[in-house]
Amino acid sequence: MKQKKKNQGIFLTNLDIKVSKWGIRFAGRSFPASIGKSGITKSKNEGDGATPAGVHKLVGVLYRPDRVVKPCHWAIKIKPSDIWSDDIKDPDYNMLASSPHGYSHESLFRSDPLYDIIVLTDWNWPYPVKGRGSAIFIHIWRKPRHPTEGCIGLSSRNLLWVLRRIKPRSRLIVTI
Repeated sequence: MKQKKKNQGIFLTNLDIKVSKWGIRFAGRSFPASIGKSGITKSKNEGDGATPAGVHKLVGVLYRPDRVVKPCHWAIKIKPSDIWSDDIKDPDYNMLASSPHGYSHESLFRSDPLYDIIVLTDWNWPYPVKGRGSAIFIHIWRKPRHPTEGCIGLSSRNLLWVLRRIKPRSRLIVTI
């Protein structure tokens, strides 16, 4: 793993996915991307619509088996009952859970393709601080550069290209 230049106090490697308001740089390529509707922030809060700045680990991949082929060997199938809790009162806040669920949450088995492939990050996980924000994913965008609720969105083609090249040591580095 070759170290690259120091960027805002962070040593970048050729395995890192660098995100800015302009898009993504990874493996020597640039991709258009969507970020949160409130931009990038150093102080993320639940529901603020911002993408949190910082260095984030990639901790898993989820996919819709009825719509896409398993995108990588470590991907896990999304079931119709799978949800992600975004309710600070929920004991399962910022965790994968199952419906029915008595707290506010987001269904991962959606009618649109946004969550057909999800790369999970370690943002406020696995020991979430209530209110710090939940579920910063890399997922399929709604349309080119259309803002997200705080996640990073890519076209399905570009997301698959990136996913096939990331490694367990890859990081998501979001810069302001």
